Amino acid sequence: MAEPDIALLRQIPAVATVLATPEAAELVEAHGRPVVTDAIRDVLAGVRIAMAREARPVPTAAGIAREAGEKLAARRASLRIVFNLTGIVLHTNLGRAQLADAAVDAAVQAMRHPVSLEYSLDTGSRGERDDHVRDLLRELTGAEDATVVNNNAAAVLLCLNTFALRREAVVSRGELIEIGGAFRMPDIMARAGTDMVEVGTTNRTHAADYRNALNERTGLVLKVHTSNYRIQGFTAGVDARELAAIADEAGVPLLNDLGSGSLVDLSRHGLAKEPTVREAVAEGARLVTFSGDKLLGGPQAGFIVGDAALIAQINRNPLKRALRVDKMRLAAIEATLRLYRDPDRLGDRLPTLRYLVREAAAIHAQAERLLPDVAARLGASFDVDVVTCLSQIGSGALPLDTLQSAALRIRARGSQTALEQFAARLRAVPRPVIGRIADGALHLDLRCLDAGHEAAFLDALAAGSAGHP
Repeated sequence: MAEPDIALLRQIPAVATVLATPEAAELVEAHGRPVVTDAIRDVLAGVRIAMAREARPVPTAAGIAREAGEKLAARRASLRIVFNLTGIVLHTNLGRAQLADAAVDAAVQAMRHPVSLEYSLDTGSRGERDDHVRDLLRELTGAEDATVVNNNAAAVLLCLNTFALRREAVVSRGELIEIGGAFRMPDIMARAGTDMVEVGTTNRTHAADYRNALNERTGLVLKVHTSNYRIQGFTAGVDARELAAIADEAGVPLLNDLGSGSLVDLSRHGLAKEPTVREAVAEGARLVTFSGDKLLGGPQAGFIVGDAALIAQINRNPLKRALRVDKMRLAAIEATLRLYRDPDRLGDRLPTLRYLVREAAAIHAQAERLLPDVAARLGASFDVDVVTCLSQIGSGALPLDTLQSAALRIRARGSQTALEQFAARLRAVPRPVIGRIADGALHLDLRCLDAGHEAAFLDALAAGSAGHP
């Protein structure tokens, strides 16, 4: 390595000189002076190392500022909006439900202004945040009372901790589910301070199994909707109505965890039948828990509805405060629940339901319409055609049911590595495109692509095919 030219190194612009350029001034306006200063220092450090290794011209102050700008542009936010073209409508890793416009607007207003979160406008004194959704949940579920926490796992945890702390909770062995991220019902029960009592076998549980397990230490009976799997064949179970009667005889509540939970009968929209919350309440469960961000189509939340006296006990549990929701989420929840008051227009207003009920013919027509533009943007390196495919609901809901859909199938004319590199580039564009690779091709299921986002989608494909993130 040649000896560094000290005189040349001294000609490298100082930080202050770079900051004085118009290019740096624009960066400061966009990012703030401390961040820009650090980026300039990083660039200058790299320049000094490079010039010490080999002869090269001294960069200008403006050039250094531009390079600093490139570094800052590369520091994108980690949480970014994406195109969900995986074929999974409620994709847990992509944030599950997209909120309705009404919910988004309500959350934005709550962020921008003071709100009556825990303030009673009627009395001028302290209020309860649950009051903003309590009446809506009563109306939509038929329950006596309701409360809300930050997700359904928290709802189950809170119920178990309230009624079965250092006591027993009886549950069928076939309902000890594992949900996403390796969270298991037995682990939740243990963290709640509950002694789990398994009854029955994996595939068959009878009423007598529950009755034989009940004793003076029993705090509650737990029924878990196996929303993310099915056991078929030689099976037996105890329905919620009979189980509620058994729990009532023993003087303990039945907690029916519906998981995804639905406020409407999905079969009226052409989807498979799922138990509704109203049905679970009517069947006699004293407590029912369900999610807000799955089939309900709202923000992440966990709802507990049931007997007023039991809900009051839950609200007195110190854990309730640790698990409560903030004002933005509460505003979005209230707006989402209000949409259910008008079920005839729910499919038009709630994105989750709109995507689930999209007709395959309409998706196929969209794919055929986009095909020429997609092919033009991908160029000669790729072949693209339209194929039929099956979408999934996702997030553990209706695991055996699929939806007829259509996808753009992209195949690289080179190697499989070229296809994987292309998929990686699509994940690096400003709004990443997330599909799935199967059978040697990248499939982009268009079920969740709104017509208003087609132009942005095509731009993202063009950027990915050109290798320019």
